[in-house]
Amino acid sequence: MQDTNRIKMQAMSKIESICVYCGSGPGTNPAFVEAAHRFGRILAENQIGLVYGGGSAGLMGACAEAVLDHGGFVTGIIPKFLTDREHMLMRVQERIITRDLHERKRLMFERADAFVALPGGVGTLEELVEQLTWAQLGRHRKPILVANIEHFWDPLRALLDHMEKLQFIRAGLNINLLVTERIEDVLPKLIEATRKLSEPDKELKAAAVDQL
Repeated sequence: MQDTNRIKMQAMSKIESICVYCGSGPGTNPAFVEAAHRFGRILAENQIGLVYGGGSAGLMGACAEAVLDHGGFVTGIIPKFLTDREHMLMRVQERIITRDLHERKRLMFERADAFVALPGGVGTLEELVEQLTWAQLGRHRKPILVANIEHFWDPLRALLDHMEKLQFIRAGLNINLLVTERIEDVLPKLIEATRKLSEPDKELKAAAVDQL
């Protein structure tokens, strides 16, 4: 019965893979690694693939290892110059080594139906903000969510509110950023958001990416 429910949930959601942005380090709060582990397990148990940055350390490694340990599928996408620095995870079923960061981010976008940001550093922030920018400019409508573990993303949320109050984020260019405090709420929230999208809404042509 449980497997049937998972299949029904995936069919309704049309989410086959989720791109996770997160830190290559563990951070100082054990709750961050725990959340990465739990989300990896949730993905595997719901037969949803993980697309991520390809490293074996920090939250990246924790999430990917949990997916693999519970029988899930992982695609790791990493630029050649980071294969040693981020200790590329060799266990994943699909490893893609790109020429540069731009190609990495483009492939991560193309292979994902939704985006989740766990706690992380400048790289995580940059990847998240780029997706928000593309969505703001109407280049895609795939759901984007931050897992606000231990209120990690509160400063970013406050900054976005500040920008909106000062009209740097203007009417018609709103930021549709989903937020959850609990890792168990991530997938249900993404599924609900995805149900509202048409297939054309989820697509972004390669040519459009090149123009960004």
